[in-house]
Amino acid sequence: MFTFLLKRLYQAIIVMFVISLVAFSIQNNLGDPLREMVGQSVSEAQRQILRDQMGLNDPFLVKYARFLKGAIHGDLGTSYFFKRPALEVILDKLVATLELVFGATLIIVFVSIPLGVYSAIRPRSILTKVIMGASSIGISIPVFLTAILLMYLFSIQLGWLPAYGRGETANLLGWDSGFFTLDGILHLILPSIALSSIMLPLFIRLVRSEMLEQLSSEYVKFARAKGLDDNKVYYRHALKNTMLPVVTVGGVQIGTMVAYTILTEKVFQWPGTGFLFLEAIDRVDTPLITAYVIFVGLIFVVTNTLVDLLYGFINPTVNLTAKG
Repeated sequence: MFTFLLKRLYQAIIVMFVISLVAFSIQNNLGDPLREMVGQSVSEAQRQILRDQMGLNDPFLVKYARFLKGAIHGDLGTSYFFKRPALEVILDKLVATLELVFGATLIIVFVSIPLGVYSAIRPRSILTKVIMGASSIGISIPVFLTAILLMYLFSIQLGWLPAYGRGETANLLGWDSGFFTLDGILHLILPSIALSSIMLPLFIRLVRSEMLEQLSSEYVKFARAKGLDDNKVYYRHALKNTMLPVVTVGGVQIGTMVAYTILTEKVFQWPGTGFLFLEAIDRVDTPLITAYVIFVGLIFVVTNTLVDLLYGFINPTVNLTAKG
């Protein structure tokens, strides 16, 4: 296990270096940040002075070396718009994004597993055909269209749920969340459903296919030959082994939802990191854009490592240090 951790740490450093290089390289193609900061009233001579003061006219390698030196110490730059450390601004908005991801995760877990298991146990039933048909349609519908349809139906036409914003929040043990108020929960419902629509069809099909594979395995046939009750065969034996690949894929995919929230947050005006990223692009706030890309890359790396470790604990027969 220790060897595996060292290996993944080495890989993570290389991956994060590449991500930082790519994120920093795109800064010059995003526009002129001074245009948004000083407007049109400042002369070109004054702009050049400001560029020199901000280091914008320095060679790329000089700017990147300066950035890396700060990043090693946890400094990813200062936001031009907020006048605060970019990482601090992202962390302030991260709570709202994690709140949205957690709500979507609950929907995915408590919907996909029962529907996937049922579809595997009753593959020829009418409900299974409806579930699989709906999952096929769900895969093909983009998340922003799902969000707009949900908003139109439940907010505009029926008036049951709020259409935008985070709603009222309350603080519990230092966590300021909408989960602790009724208004916050009502504001969470639609964006959580919209965000879950990205992964939900995939997970239903994944659980179903893995469950079908386990039900056709030899150990399940042997359990049935011993006269075990069907429910014990399904839920004590088959489902347990079904969850191994589901946990592996699920951990990675749910981790990536932090990046997938961009469109959902834009439609519902949700004040999270995705909405912050789009605003940073509009303002050409390059330090904030770079910090966001690196932060999301770090989430990918950490999530993949934790999923590998979790898979090793769930299935001790897996050799984490094996080559290939």
